[in-house]
Amino acid sequence: MLRSKEQYLSALKTLQTYAYAYYVLDDPIASDEEYDILYHQVKAYESKHPQDTLPESPTQRVGGGVLEGFEKHTHKQRMWSLDDVFSVQELEEWVERLHRQYPHASFVCSPKFDGASLNLCYENGVLVSAATRGDGLIGEEVLQNAKTIHSIPLTIPHKDTIEIRGEVVIKRADFAALNAARAEQGLPLFANPRNAAAGSLRQLDSAITAQRKLLFIPWGIGFSEQAISASFYETMRFVEKSGFYPIMRHIRQASNAQEIHAYYEYLQQQRDGFAMMLDGMVVMIDSFALQDELGWTIKSPRFACAYKFPAVEKITQILSITNQVGRTGVITPVAELEPIEIEGAMITRASLYNYSDIEKKGIYLNDFVIIIRSGDVIPKIIKPLVARRDGSQTPILPPTTCPECHSHLVQEEVALRCCNLSCKARIVESIVYFASKKALNIDGLGEKLVYQLYEAGLITSILDLYVLDKQSLLSLEGFKDKKASNLLNAIATTKHIALWRFINALGITHIGEWASKELERSFGLDCFAKSYEEIIAISGFGQEMARSFVEFVRINAEFINRLLALIEPTPLESTFEKVDSSPIANLSFVITGTLSVPRDVMKQRLEDLGARVSSSVSKKTDFVLCGVDSGSKEQKARELGVRIIDEAGLEQLLAAKS
Repeated sequence: MLRSKEQYLSALKTLQTYAYAYYVLDDPIASDEEYDILYHQVKAYESKHPQDTLPESPTQRVGGGVLEGFEKHTHKQRMWSLDDVFSVQELEEWVERLHRQYPHASFVCSPKFDGASLNLCYENGVLVSAATRGDGLIGEEVLQNAKTIHSIPLTIPHKDTIEIRGEVVIKRADFAALNAARAEQGLPLFANPRNAAAGSLRQLDSAITAQRKLLFIPWGIGFSEQAISASFYETMRFVEKSGFYPIMRHIRQASNAQEIHAYYEYLQQQRDGFAMMLDGMVVMIDSFALQDELGWTIKSPRFACAYKFPAVEKITQILSITNQVGRTGVITPVAELEPIEIEGAMITRASLYNYSDIEKKGIYLNDFVIIIRSGDVIPKIIKPLVARRDGSQTPILPPTTCPECHSHLVQEEVALRCCNLSCKARIVESIVYFASKKALNIDGLGEKLVYQLYEAGLITSILDLYVLDKQSLLSLEGFKDKKASNLLNAIATTKHIALWRFINALGITHIGEWASKELERSFGLDCFAKSYEEIIAISGFGQEMARSFVEFVRINAEFINRLLALIEPTPLESTFEKVDSSPIANLSFVITGTLSVPRDVMKQRLEDLGARVSSSVSKKTDFVLCGVDSGSKEQKARELGVRIIDEAGLEQLLAAKS
């Protein structure tokens, strides 16, 4: 809360610094949440003290200025910014105000994609201008850059002059690939897909823009020489039919706050399934006549608002570094963070992957960093905020000895590894992985309990799990008869478990769930006796995978045989029976986009019918199964000539007799 003019002026200066970095430099130094909080504090002060409001306040204009090097372009109709609502209560109040004046007004809801706004002008059906938002009245002419974006039609059937507006975005997968390439080249990383899209669109060299996989998603119109329809919903249908991104599948009509909020909750649940970043939902009155009657404030339309999602990108500080030892001995640096809440979860740690990645990103101890968290994904550090450094920052240096056993570490390409097989951390982590959900799925045997059993001397390897007894367990703190019985029963249920789970549970480098299933499908229990030549002949197996599996079996043959005798895993013969009559047996699939069922369900269905499901597209891929908002995998399939099908096409394929 700002209580004095001095506080207001100080906040205004900070806000202008944030806005300049965000809108002009495309290099934010504050998170969305920080900006929004300060913005609304300034706005609240100005509403109480209008005489103090300065004309340069960000509340008095939209966007930022024009960069030198671009021609200025005056929009035929002003581009407005939307007022935000952040809760269902604020939404209900907004709808109630409108319904008091227009009780029968209906609404249109659409996803608010997170990118850079662009205004396209068509004359006589030809694209003649493409301009950024700028200050709402005057933007930057980026026509040559826009022409490199394939989702922007160069011509449309409509011959009257019209402005079509939308968002230029970059898909998550393309953003990750772009940042990875920039890291390899030693270039600064983009903070998020939004700024990657904005930075790519505002290149003076259009050849650079052409290299970026940008996508234009329409969200409205500006000036129109002739009215398309009295309805915004129907106008967007017209825009889609003119050759633009198929936005209508994401647009919903609503008549009240309850229906609006229901779609908001749906989008929020689905946001991680979208190929592009969403930061909320736009709500707008459908009738253009009512829109005109309601009009605008100095900055925003009264007939629309942005119903924002909770922030998933925030700023915090690295307090220290903890080095973790994995089951294969690889050292993973973990940043211990100043605690910060994201989507209801208190975040205190984030993986830094490896020391090469730390060096590429230029991250220092005590740095303020941008972190993101999408759904249940582990928080990820995007970049340090160099502008916030105060001299207390120091380089993060890689360790030379293992933090657990103090053995000398070996550098293997980008990874540091402890090669001591007796290292406590390696032993414990291998047991934790062995019991994990996608391995043997031993209920109740988590990391904390594994450490307790290890410290008590009850287990020193995976084999010891199968000689645990109730009396020994009851001697441990926190164990009573029921807990001990439950753990022993959970371990006992792993007997005769599926062979692929057994293989996966061994924790062999490069051999995950898919590879384990391929080994089971190809050789059954005989897989442990196969040569390198026989293993590499499996479709989809590379040299590293085959070599890793054969070498692991050679070194650990006695351990594997003892474990096989204890567990007696079984190949799923029922799967082979299905495969014999399946039209997709031994065919390779890649799944991309949002399907009508969870991806894991579809993956299991395909595998049950004998297909191989891989995570990447190659010339050996038979089919790419595409859902809504399929990503770069679909494009790669087209480039390689791989067959592309949707769910309907899959059903036709499964109905075939051969």
